Amino acid sequence: MLLRLVVCLCVFFVGCSGEPGDSPVSNASVPDKPLFVVNVAVEEVRGVTMRDVLVLPGQTEALHDVRLAAQRGGVVEWTGVTEGDAVSVGETIARIDLAALEAGRDRARANLGLAEDQLRRRRDLYARGVLAKEELDQAQNELTSAQTLLREAEVAYSHGSVTSTLAGVVNKLHVDPGEFVGEGDPVADIVNVATMRVNFDVPEGDVRFLAQGQKVLVQLDTYPERQWEGVIDFVAWKADPATRTFQVRVVVDNADGTMRPGMIARGAFLRRLIENAVTAPLFTVQDKGGERIVFVEQDGQAVARTVELGVIEGDRVQVLEGLEPGDRIIIAGHREVEDGTKVNVR
Repeated sequence: MLLRLVVCLCVFFVGCSGEPGDSPVSNASVPDKPLFVVNVAVEEVRGVTMRDVLVLPGQTEALHDVRLAAQRGGVVEWTGVTEGDAVSVGETIARIDLAALEAGRDRARANLGLAEDQLRRRRDLYARGVLAKEELDQAQNELTSAQTLLREAEVAYSHGSVTSTLAGVVNKLHVDPGEFVGEGDPVADIVNVATMRVNFDVPEGDVRFLAQGQKVLVQLDTYPERQWEGVIDFVAWKADPATRTFQVRVVVDNADGTMRPGMIARGAFLRRLIENAVTAPLFTVQDKGGERIVFVEQDGQAVARTVELGVIEGDRVQVLEGLEPGDRIIIAGHREVEDGTKVNVR
């Protein structure tokens, strides 16, 4: 029994003393690990012409907009329009205290007639030698005075009628018949929207690119699908001390009346054209730890390039540094690669 135990132990130790390389498992071949390759699409960088466009908010107003005021105080006897009515130049809007003014004008006319008759009679008497020259001169002076008083009465009578100085639409009527108004009180607002003006506040760094006569594309928030072409007719020479911006006024044709005063507008100002600009699709620019990078394909690998950006036009951005014409920028699959990743261009 003891002999059998010794034999078994010897067989066990002999079996364990073999080399690891003698194991059948260690002699099996291990396949190589496959390389990771990303399919990408590329775009060759070329120099193009870019438009450096400045977009600013603005507000519309009518180019011709007047507020008619009472030229004398009195009771409003009559109004001839209502809000929304179209009026022409010289059309009567309201009459103020016209009955009293008409009486004063008629009295001045009568006094003028008496003065003319008196001068005529005195001339006859003077021609016959009955009247002295001083009395004839006095009659002449009385006629001149009567003529002056009539002109004053006629002017006062005309002031009793408030007439439109602008062809347009009554936007607001401030008075009603029977109401008392003072001299200078508002009577009606007349607006003509055939030509509109859009006011913009331009930063001082951009005003140097703008000049009178320059064309501007204008878009309204209310009508985002439509654009108007306007022309700069004024660039302020002095900045607003509160905002440090310069007012720029753009005139726009509005014959169909779509644009209305007080609407919010957007103006696209062309500052300059950049020739042979190196650009990249805006979506290819990534932020990596505070740096802006794009990936280019070079010898079958993705290579990260740190870029410095310039102006943006549409969906493309100017690259000031980091790319050169001829580079193959990765435009699809760029989110799946890192610097040095193997790529397959499709």
